[in-house]
Amino acid sequence: MSSARSRILYVTDLAYPAQGRRYCDEDIFLSSRLREDFDVALCHPLDAAALMDGYDAVVVRNSGPVLHYQEAYDDFARRAEKDGVLVYNQLTGRADMAGKQYLPDLSAAGYPVIPTADRPEDAGRLPDVAEYVVKPKLGADSIGLRFVPREELADVDYDGVLVQPRIRFRYEVSFYFVDDAFQYALYAPDPARRWVLEPYEPTAGDLAFAQRFIDWNAVEHGIQRVDACRTPEGELLLVELEDLNPYLSLDLVPPQTRDAFVGALKASLHRLIGNSAS
Repeated sequence: MSSARSRILYVTDLAYPAQGRRYCDEDIFLSSRLREDFDVALCHPLDAAALMDGYDAVVVRNSGPVLHYQEAYDDFARRAEKDGVLVYNQLTGRADMAGKQYLPDLSAAGYPVIPTADRPEDAGRLPDVAEYVVKPKLGADSIGLRFVPREELADVDYDGVLVQPRIRFRYEVSFYFVDDAFQYALYAPDPARRWVLEPYEPTAGDLAFAQRFIDWNAVEHGIQRVDACRTPEGELLLVELEDLNPYLSLDLVPPQTRDAFVGALKASLHRLIGNSAS
């Protein structure tokens, strides 16, 4: 290996059993392509804090839900900030990286988000539907998610959870960004099969919708995924903004799209490391 090449610590849990997805395949592919430009070492998220000092940047990818190792992740984030370690995605994300408080906040601010309440006094702002979704603010991968009928909504304990109407939608669609630049979109035509995805050609209105949340989050370096649902009336509503370690479904996009994404990721990392060294 040449000492002139920047060194990247690539954080992933290759054994994480994601439902309907193979995290390990995506990270084997991405890390192999990053090796074309960088010296790359893979490590488990529990080892990242102890190893990161020897690298020019730390790339956090498919490391699984943080709630499975919250204490270790918090220690990693504190030490990285204290020591000035370059982390990709940067650790200032305001969306899922910090929990799901942003959903009721954006809902109250009038953003196109599924209506969300995190206090009993705000439940009246929710649409009157037959069933509601209760999810932990620190949840991920549907962990802790449950459904309650309308007649039980008043009994919900709002401590650490948020409540949304269980709405009907035509399909879910995800928009993938590197830094603030759109890369590609995928959608799930069947609402019952979230991870059976197909390429999606967004309209200018779709891109403006997604870009609004990317601009709000102000992540200068990192990969983000804007997840939305299309209502029967045609409106897009935000489901979540994944800004920590979004799965990318790169195996489902055309080869030229995949290559363009890799090129954008490499360029972003070169900028991050180069700007730090200048």
